[in-house]
Amino acid sequence: MADNKAKSTKPVHKTPPKSPSDPAKDRAAKRLSYDLNSSHEGAMAGEISALEEAFRKFAIHGDTRATGKEMHGKNWSKLCKDCHVIDGKNVTVTDVDIVFSKIKGKSSRTITFEQFKEALQELSKKRFKDKNDEEAVQEIYKLIEGKAPIISGVTKAISSPTVSRLTDTSKFTGSHKERFDPSGKGKGKAGREDLVDASGYVSGYKHAGTYDHKVQGSK
Repeated sequence: MADNKAKSTKPVHKTPPKSPSDPAKDRAAKRLSYDLNSSHEGAMAGEISALEEAFRKFAIHGDTRATGKEMHGKNWSKLCKDCHVIDGKNVTVTDVDIVFSKIKGKSSRTITFEQFKEALQELSKKRFKDKNDEEAVQEIYKLIEGKAPIISGVTKAISSPTVSRLTDTSKFTGSHKERFDPSGKGKGKAGREDLVDASGYVSGYKHAGTYDHKVQGSK
């Protein structure tokens, strides 16, 4: 009978389940990607010119929040001074300030590296008047390349009669005198507290410890 015939069914195509990924392989792939990115960034960093490196060093000088991408007028002036762009004759501090104000934006207080090169180009014309424009720019670059901010030395203390008198331990009196030995060195705790003398001698006796020496000398 037709009713008893098995009905033909279409084959169902099922997507086979994905095999679970290997965590170790995933970590290795991520590490490889990170290493490639790091290598690329390192190569890019290696392409920084000596001029830009100097720019960054001066840009972050004295400012812990600076990124090195922009430079303030104060650090610009220091760079020109430390690198001898300012010679006091052809280029002065005033010239440096004027160029900075000219190059930076009206509402900006800093200059970028590209603006920095423009400013140097302006100054090179005054600094090296006997050279053409291209040679003058190269010469002013040489003054800056590979340089870093000069750190000023520690300020020396200025001695005065008043300070010398106040710090001269040989002139101390009272309890203050007891806190230092004849050489001026502090006695520490012994100079601040009354320590019990258990030697058996009367307080203030100056010949302590000489008895045995005297007895042996008389024999």
